[in-house]
Amino acid sequence: MRERIATARLAGAPARFQADFHERLDAWLAFWSANSPHAWSPPVQVSGRVGADGAAFTLYAIRVTRDDETRDAFAAGRSDAAHLATLASLHHHFPSVRVEAGGALRVIDGSAGWTGSAEQVAFAVTACRELWGLRDADAADWREHLGRAGHTADPTSRSGWAAFTRAGLRRGLRTDTY
Repeated sequence: MRERIATARLAGAPARFQADFHERLDAWLAFWSANSPHAWSPPVQVSGRVGADGAAFTLYAIRVTRDDETRDAFAAGRSDAAHLATLASLHHHFPSVRVEAGGALRVIDGSAGWTGSAEQVAFAVTACRELWGLRDADAADWREHLGRAGHTADPTSRSGWAAFTRAGLRRGLRTDTY
């Protein structure tokens, strides 16, 4: 039973995770925190639900402290740049990331990388449009739009996907100038 993910308390009762999955979640949240604004504390609480087999997690909120107040840095019901940034960070660490009804983000354990899944393509198109401002990008040509915008790595390669998702996290949290 685990009560934390990385430095953050897991809201609700302790949860049963598969050990390797919990380690990936720890790495993901540390990555998310390292790329968040300096004015935010490391995450203090994560709200989510663990799947029955311990190899899936549905994220509802990430809470940080800023100016002595606890705030939702990510909230499932909010459709904003922080939502896309968090989605990018999860795609960086997990092969399967799905947006659930209400905006919650569900991840399944496994090695990260480009799979070409419908969820990855949908994220890439939305990131191109909303984070890079490439409004004409669609499922057929998003890579070309991204290349014209100066993203040099092939986002469908392992290193290119990692670079794209890292840049998406930083753009969404507005820390890409650090």
